[in-house]
Amino acid sequence: MSDVSAERTGIALTERQRLAWLRLIRSDNVGPATFRDLINHFGSAETALDMLPELSRRGGSARSIRVATPGEAEREMQMASRLGARFVGIGEPDYPVALRQIEGAPPLLTIKGRLQTAALPALGIVGSRNASIAGGKFAAMMAREVGGAGYAIISGLARGIDTAAHRASLETGTIAALAGGLDRAYPPENVRLLDEITGGNGLAITEMPLGWEPRARDFPRRNRLIAGVSLGLLVVEAAQRSGSLITARYAADFGRIVFAVPGSPLDPRSHGTNRLIKDGATLTSEARDILEVLAPISRIDLFSQQQAEEPENTAPPPQAPPSDDERAAIVDALGPTPVDIDDIIRHTGAPASTVYLILLELDLAGRLHRHVGGLVSLDLTL
Repeated sequence: MSDVSAERTGIALTERQRLAWLRLIRSDNVGPATFRDLINHFGSAETALDMLPELSRRGGSARSIRVATPGEAEREMQMASRLGARFVGIGEPDYPVALRQIEGAPPLLTIKGRLQTAALPALGIVGSRNASIAGGKFAAMMAREVGGAGYAIISGLARGIDTAAHRASLETGTIAALAGGLDRAYPPENVRLLDEITGGNGLAITEMPLGWEPRARDFPRRNRLIAGVSLGLLVVEAAQRSGSLITARYAADFGRIVFAVPGSPLDPRSHGTNRLIKDGATLTSEARDILEVLAPISRIDLFSQQQAEEPENTAPPPQAPPSDDERAAIVDALGPTPVDIDDIIRHTGAPASTVYLILLELDLAGRLHRHVGGLVSLDLTL
């Protein structure tokens, strides 16, 4: 269905820019929000890289910040090339379109497979690793029918519901979001499935470096990817405490539609999905429940919020370093309680550009915490 496919637009990075982006995101204390602010302030990743040590020092870091070297980035790019993968920046045409809209979207993804799949509107399907036979069959049925209507199916390559969803959408297009590097698929028994996905109509994506072994704390980042790429998220089976409910919370935060399949109150695997329905998720018993809701959303322009683009020949005018008094006023305004940046600007009376620059310094020094909704707080333990 061509009418639900998003046209791929954007500005392609040069290979020099791509190398600089990779170095910047692999440097210490540079997360997605910090990366975006650095690009917006300095105009290019190359300039930002040059400024990292100075910014970190001004922010009060007790040690030198580790900046990824050109050699490290080149080696990772060579590894990706040998694997048949590539790096895609957030402003480029092959970056998943809905993911561009979320707060703190990964500036750079490692991807492998059929790039056209990233241009399709997507439905996330997640659920229990210890899925019931009925749950696995239902997830597969939804994946086939929604996939056949022109949607990509994205999931996390886990056992159970994820595996059923991926296998059922191999022909129509499926996306595997990984918690580790592309060469470190988890669980190991799904390595062959990942090969089927990337060798056919599917795609694998991750924000983690090649060679990265997934740890427990990396899986919420994978869940965030699933929610961000999706226009809607279907939860088939989920216990009260499960990664699927974390994905559902991300989806709700991003303004995605959450669908849930009801189940027996006696089955612990249904406690989470039944709770989602009580909390307002769309009760789902057939594909039509999903398609009728997603159809109008999938036609909305998804390119209204492109972040961290780096067009050529763009350099903002240089800004003098903040004074010690300005820095002290902003540090004094911060504390362990998260606050809105606009409130800091109003409270201190400092120019917005100065506030953002000082927050960058503190962030790169490891003294700043960033929270959902753009809130920030100061780490008082350092």
